[in-house]
Amino acid sequence: MNNIENSETLNAVTSIGKNAEPIVVFENVSKAFGSNAVLKNVSFYVERGQTLCILGRSGVGKSVALRLLMGFLKPDEGSIRFDGEEINNLSEEQLRPIRERITMVFQNGALFDSLTVRENIAFPLREREGMTDEAEIKARVDHLLKLVGAEDSVKSLPASLSTGRKRAVAIARALAARPEVVLYDEPTTMVDPIISKRMAELIEKLKQQFGLTSIVVTHDMRFAERLADLVLFLHQGEASYFGPLKGFVESIDPHIQQFLSLDAYELPSIDISC
Repeated sequence: MNNIENSETLNAVTSIGKNAEPIVVFENVSKAFGSNAVLKNVSFYVERGQTLCILGRSGVGKSVALRLLMGFLKPDEGSIRFDGEEINNLSEEQLRPIRERITMVFQNGALFDSLTVRENIAFPLREREGMTDEAEIKARVDHLLKLVGAEDSVKSLPASLSTGRKRAVAIARALAARPEVVLYDEPTTMVDPIISKRMAELIEKLKQQFGLTSIVVTHDMRFAERLADLVLFLHQGEASYFGPLKGFVESIDPHIQQFLSLDAYELPSIDISC
């Protein structure tokens, strides 16, 4: 770590007692694919109700961190803990109750193409929560769609939706299982600044209303500025910064300054209405 504040923050991970431990802890986590070391001794934590934004350029391991937390990948070294429980060596069966508390919103939405929006959101209600009362399912689906501002898409198939609307529906489906932690993988890719702003407002709204903990992988600094309590900046697989947003923006680290200067350029946006 290049920053004294970062070192002190990360040292706190190892000194806190189990009862006080943050809901998510990565401690000296490394992951390589063959000779490609994607993450190198990365440490960070997230307290309940906080929003962490993982920033960095493409290919630095941002999305890999999410997949490690979900148990889709296993770290080569280090410790990953969820609510005080080490998850590194858990079996698929042992990971099931953890995955009921953590959900992930994928970049492509991962909706079922053959199901309507209503049926997509109802799916986890039936499969994971065992709900059978159709009136209750309908009421829950309608509530979730209203929450994300997509109630007019209830009968639509995913193929007919814009990118922004697909992601809103994917968030509604993720919330159907009533998770404690939501992971977002590049939620603003391929959407215009207006939709990006709406996505940030929605994530913040969910935090305020339900106390959700969020981890957001993004390369979009403007998006991060709208909602981050904490920032993890990855550069060449290493955590160059972990700490409050203000400290990140004010950092003199040359890699961070380069990232911020590149993000400041105004690029042509793709107009995708939500």
